Parts: sequence; structure tokens; C-alpha cells
Amino acid sequence: MMTTITEHDLIQSIEDAVQFISIYHPLDYIQHLARAYELEESPAARDAIAQILTNSRLCAEGHRPICQDTGIVNVFLKIGMDVRFDTRRSLQELCDEGVRRGYTNPDNPLRASVLDDPLFTRRNTRDNTPCVLQVELVPGDTVDVQVAAKGGGSENKTKFAMLNPSESLVDWVLKTVPLMGAGWCPPGMLGIGVGGTAEKAMLMAKQSLMQDIDMYELLQRGPQNKLEELRIDLYQKVNALGIGAQGLGGLTTVLDVKILTCPTHAASKPVAMIPNCAATRHVHFTLDGNGPAALQPPALSEWPEVHWKPDYKASRQVNLDTLTREQVASWKPGERLLLSGRILTGRDAAHKRIQDMLARDESLPVDFRGRVIYYVGPVDPVRDEVVGPAGPTTSTRMDAFTDMMLGQTGLLAMIGKAERGPAAIEAIRQHGSAYLMAVGGSAYLVSKAIRSARVLGFEDLGMEAIYEFEVRDMPVTVAVDAQGTSVHQTGPREWRERIAARIVPVQA
Repeated sequence: MMTTITEHDLIQSIEDAVQFISIYHPLDYIQHLARAYELEESPAARDAIAQILTNSRLCAEGHRPICQDTGIVNVFLKIGMDVRFDTRRSLQELCDEGVRRGYTNPDNPLRASVLDDPLFTRRNTRDNTPCVLQVELVPGDTVDVQVAAKGGGSENKTKFAMLNPSESLVDWVLKTVPLMGAGWCPPGMLGIGVGGTAEKAMLMAKQSLMQDIDMYELLQRGPQNKLEELRIDLYQKVNALGIGAQGLGGLTTVLDVKILTCPTHAASKPVAMIPNCAATRHVHFTLDGNGPAALQPPALSEWPEVHWKPDYKASRQVNLDTLTREQVASWKPGERLLLSGRILTGRDAAHKRIQDMLARDESLPVDFRGRVIYYVGPVDPVRDEVVGPAGPTTSTRMDAFTDMMLGQTGLLAMIGKAERGPAAIEAIRQHGSAYLMAVGGSAYLVSKAIRSARVLGFEDLGMEAIYEFEVRDMPVTVAVDAQGTSVHQTGPREWRERIAARIVPVQA
């Protein structure tokens, strides 16, 4: 007997799913992150995790996105061979329509981040379509659906290698993870695909991220096969690297490691690794012909009693409107600041346009002298908001522009997420500037510190336009000081040594 799935049911289910995952963390992620918070000993990492957990609860209460980067949508369909679709549209068209409706929902509009023509015009499609669709035909009379939204910061850290069959997966992972930096917003999870062909390994790595986080349960009962032994080994050794939450140094870098395998050619060992970030977003449901999916949010009681608030005793209060270069020079690596006053925003597209205008000796629409810039692309506001969720974007993408901005515009300092590269750090040192880090994965919490927002330049760039935000007590950490000291180098090194000192070698 055939099951009929109407186009309404599939479209509505996709629409509901993209809204659902933008608002609610999966329960398994909340539970594992709460355990990591309780065990964390690094004050910087513990503060970052507290912000992420608080942000998660605020989003569940306020029905707003966990992260300003609401991702590119991945849809995985396993379609039973006894299923027919009552539609004249393709599956891609149906899923795209669900994404379009979900991302343009007026009650909770999601940020449009998908660009058409990736090589040349890079034009924003304005509704986050198309999604990335994977379809598999399987026995049965239902449609198994997994919907995920993958942020650019974590997707950009994807790694792939064709290892020789004799080479160690563990060695490759431990060599590769430190090279990923912190732009993927740890703590999260690692998805690994081994075998098949290049594209199959990559697909398995992505699919493994859809699995529930169960490392705590696995450690409690112990491994039952070699793959589980390998997962535990990688989990423990990756965390022993000391990278920690947001790359600041600490005990927890990953909450879980997932591995999927497939038979492969005798000469090959394709390996792919994709991280999932602090904005882990996915949902799994089944369509059986009886209407759209019914998605049940976690109860608020499932969140831990963690409520981050500005710590006026442990943080230095900074007035951005009277900020001087001498004050910037006094900031210490790892110091926590609470920023109040006016900041400018700008990211990739704005920086490229500024570069082109300066090269043509054209006047800029904004005066950057004595100002601080925030690397952000906010979500549109709703109701009484002045701006939607507005967390930081990965700062290394602006590294190529850092010397120009500091040397030619009079910019004082920058705010973003994760580490800076050597060239940017050297530019910061030479110009006596500083780089401040906000917590990736706390976008809605950060937006609560923004009191007003207005566009000052490049309005045609949408979320990449230059805004002026007025903020009050916006929490940041001094990640690179005026002398060029980076906490993303000193923090993990310190905690890697601390963790190594606790490990007692097994006696022969």
C-alpha cells in the first residue's frame, strides 16, 4: 500500500523545522554542555560556556535565533519506495519553498546568508535558498527527514585528506584540530567520515553530526566495539590539547566525536572531518502521510540554572566614546571588559569595499578615527528589538584588511570571535591596537547589550552594511593586546601543560 505525502506536509514540515532548530538547542547538547560547565576549571572558558548556556535559554524563552549566522540548510531525505508525493514540483523545489517560508517568517525572521553565483556576483538570494538536499531511496512507506542549519564559521573549518592506508587517523586528527583554530566555536563536536571515496567521506562526516551526543553515556558504560574505543580515544586526546571553549584554553574542546565508515579502495583511506559549533542545530522526524511533523521543544526545566550577568568586580568598564590609544595600550591579555558607548560594524564585504575606495582615493562614508569596529552581520529586529541576535563572526576573514584599517582609517580596536593570524597580530602590535573577543554562540545575549542601531554606510550590503551600535555593558575579552600577545596562543598552551601534568604514565 502506497503512502501519499502532500506537498503541503513536506513544505510545512521543512518550514517548521528551520524555525525550530534556530531557536532550540537539541536536549543532548544542553545536557553535555551543562556537564562541561560544572567540570570546567578555566575561568575564561567557564565564563564563555555560561554565556552560551544563558543565551540558549534566552532563545528558547524569546523564540529568537541561537546565533546570528542561521546557517545554510542541509536536508537529508530517506524516502521509502512505497511513498508517492502528491505534487508536480521537484523535491528540491519543495524543500526550498519550506526554507524560504521558514527564513522569512515575520515572527522570527532568520538571516539570509546564501549567495548565488559563488565566483563572481555573490548575490544574496534574500531567503537562504537553495538548501543542500541529499536523497536516498530505502525500503518502506515513510519519509525519514533530517534538517540541519550549518553556520559558516564551523563549515569553513572542514578538513579532508587522502591518507595512506597505513597512516593513523588519530595522528591526523590530533595534528589537524589545532590548525582549525577556534572559528568553529568550541565546545562542539567532531564528525568524521572514513572510507568510500572523497565525496562519500565528506557526506558521512556531515551525516554523523546528526547523531545524538552520547559521550557521557558511552564513558559510563564503557566501549563495546573498536569504533567506540576509537571515539573515546579521540575525545580524550582532543580535549587534552587544551584548546577549550572559544579557544581560550580549558578542559573541554569537544563534547563528542562521531565516526561513520564505508568500504573503500585498497589503495585509499579518504578521511573527512567537520566540526559542529556551539550553535548545534538539527532535528529528525518522520512523515507518514498523516500531516506535517509535530516538533516538541525541550521543557525550560531541562536547562541548567546558569544565568550569566555582567560581573562588575571582575571586569573593567570601558567608555567607547572617550576611548584613547593610551587606554587601549593598558588592556591586559585575557582581561574581561564591559563596553559602553558607540561601536561601528563591518565584515567581509564592507572591508573589501573600503579597500577599493581607499585605492581609488575616495572618501569613506564613515569616519573610523578613534573608533572600534565589531565584525558582525546581525539578524533583522522584530517587535521592540533595536537589532536581532548579533554575535561575532570569525575574525581571521578580516586579517587581510587589518593593517589597512589600522594604518589608513585611524581605527583603534576590533571585536570578533576566535583567534587572529600572524599578519593581523603583527599589525595590531605595530599600530598599538587591540583585538577583543566576544563569545560565538551567544548572539541573542549580546544583542541585549545593544541599545540602538542605525545604518551608516553600504546599506545595499544588507546584513553586511556598516551599522553604528550603541551598547551598554557588552562583554568581551582582550584576546590580543597592544604588545601582540594572543590569549589564543597562551591559553591553550597553559591548559595543555596543566592537563598533561595530570596524566600519570602507565608503568611497564
